[in-house]
Amino acid sequence: MKPLQNVWLFRSLLTKCCCHGQLHSCPLPSVTKKMGYVMGLHNWRPKSLLDTARFTLTFSSQLRKKHQDSHALWKHEAMQKYLETLSKEYQRVSHVLNAGSINDFEERFLKRRHADLSPVATVFREIKEAEREVQELEAMCKELDSRDEKQLLELALEEKETLDKKINTLCRKLFQILVPKEKYDGSPVILEVTAGRTTGGDICQQFTKEMFEMYQNYADYKCWTFDILNYTPAEIGGLHHAAAQISGDDVYRHLKYEGGTHRVQRIPETGLSSRMQRIHTGTMSVIVLPQPEEVDIKVDPKDLRIDTFRAKGAGGQHVNKTDSAVRIVHLPTGLTVECQQERSQQMNREIALRTLRAKLYQQIIEKQLSQEQSARKLQLGTRAQSERIRTYNFTQDRVTDHRISYDARNIKEILSGKEALDKLINRLLEFAEVEALTEYLENLQSLERGGS
Repeated sequence: MKPLQNVWLFRSLLTKCCCHGQLHSCPLPSVTKKMGYVMGLHNWRPKSLLDTARFTLTFSSQLRKKHQDSHALWKHEAMQKYLETLSKEYQRVSHVLNAGSINDFEERFLKRRHADLSPVATVFREIKEAEREVQELEAMCKELDSRDEKQLLELALEEKETLDKKINTLCRKLFQILVPKEKYDGSPVILEVTAGRTTGGDICQQFTKEMFEMYQNYADYKCWTFDILNYTPAEIGGLHHAAAQISGDDVYRHLKYEGGTHRVQRIPETGLSSRMQRIHTGTMSVIVLPQPEEVDIKVDPKDLRIDTFRAKGAGGQHVNKTDSAVRIVHLPTGLTVECQQERSQQMNREIALRTLRAKLYQQIIEKQLSQEQSARKLQLGTRAQSERIRTYNFTQDRVTDHRISYDARNIKEILSGKEALDKLINRLLEFAEVEALTEYLENLQSLERGGS
């Protein structure tokens, strides 16, 4: 239903209710204007995080830094006003539904709206209640000054700390409800890693191997399925290129911001640079391709050049003895994919074609985004493969995500692909949610100024 239809329907519903004397507390003009306004605005939603995260906000950089976490954005005046409006709308919709003076069509519409607003109103109320408890504790702490009350003060401070954590958790939950999921967040992905160039030594290939193993461990940590499609080892023990299909719950949602160039700074373990303690800098790239089941990319066989060759590396007796490996080149675009993991040439061909379709689909997505995005600089990043998104500094034992200016210590913990990596990825997701909501509030305020 379009926003204008929402405004018309709510005007008629509220007029009907007011005629029966059921909304004495709110004069008809202000109620219908606000309800219609809210319905129209609240149904304006970002198409996806992928879109909204691309905009740089018109807020000052100081405000943007201030709102890089959920609790800070919760405190913002515009957010409070918006949530208060939604909460009041929820109460009025509930009132109209309980009155029972509407027809079946109107009732179905209002029930859908009520279901949309219910989780927002519930979490909003829980946060407000927790904040009132915090205020009561703070007031009590000011009165506890004597030594005899020191133990009671410590208990009150512990309780306040627990409530603060609860509020942060509820804020994150609230924003996850408000921000629409990206279209393919639940899709499986094809993840590719490729070694880059280095100032010297073999650190790129070694780092690429460590990163591929990190994502493999992360898939295990998240109880996902990790199927290797291609694996091309380096002669010196590292990894040139590898690809895997990862399936499970919300795989693309968690991995979509991993795509890009990852930089490594470390001292090689062997050679002259190792003896001289000389730091080398290298890179590797990650590509994350969503694989939505409902999308069917048609590929004309005439546009393909299919080559077979002997598989390389570890893999059994078929390696270097049969032409089981497959390389497919898509002539119109120049895209090339390989698969050599299976013993059967036919199976490798099917896997390679599936990977090619995923890459072609990714090109379609990027083309659409480039047409839709604003001329303003992208805030969270383009996810372009040339973009340096993260630096792993082994000498300082620090990982820096450049998109959100976030530093994490203990590289080994992050490369283990477990809790530390999950914390970093969730930090990215939280930042993206905050950015999307801030963008939404900016648009809401612009519409409000335009309508005033």
